[in-house]
Amino acid sequence: MTRRILAILLMITLLPIAAAASDGVPKRSVVITGLDIDSMRVRLDEIDMQPLEGIWYYPNEEMTLGIERFRGLHNIGYRIILLDSPDIDLMPGTVIGYIASSAVDSKYQLWLYSQRSHLTLTKPLECVATLNAKATTLTFDPPHWKVKVRVNIARFLPTLFNGISVIPEKTGERLPIGFRKIYPEGGEGTPFNKVRYL
Repeated sequence: MTRRILAILLMITLLPIAAAASDGVPKRSVVITGLDIDSMRVRLDEIDMQPLEGIWYYPNEEMTLGIERFRGLHNIGYRIILLDSPDIDLMPGTVIGYIASSAVDSKYQLWLYSQRSHLTLTKPLECVATLNAKATTLTFDPPHWKVKVRVNIARFLPTLFNGISVIPEKTGERLPIGFRKIYPEGGEGTPFNKVRYL
């Protein structure tokens, strides 16, 4: 009986978190055919770019990404597109995430797909991203919460002071990860702070 109550409490606690993480974001990624670094530059050169738009480098995964304005999803203003990656299973043009603006100019709601299903990506996870003042870095701190369930059958007056409690617990701080803009600011497709040999 106690295990059943624990399972129900855990499901009730985690269900809103899972639903909120992907609210309004497609469950599966799509692929925009014919899109690579060169064609993304052409697309960007033809528009009046916003600070968030451009070609970005994601050093943790050695990926080159494009961020462009996007219409079609409620409150989602941008999409993140894979342009180049050492992972040959991912096709250039794969949408790997979405970005929505917030009430704070430099803060954004960011969704990145977290799992692979054949040639598409699934399970978008949400985090908060911060664009620096020069619009050259977009950093985010991925969610790192765990749920701790505590059962105290020896608690005094358990009907009054619940013998079972579900406590979200934050784990240790980690250095934020993120993207560095390489076009138009970096020029020649060179990531910032990287020596370019001629």
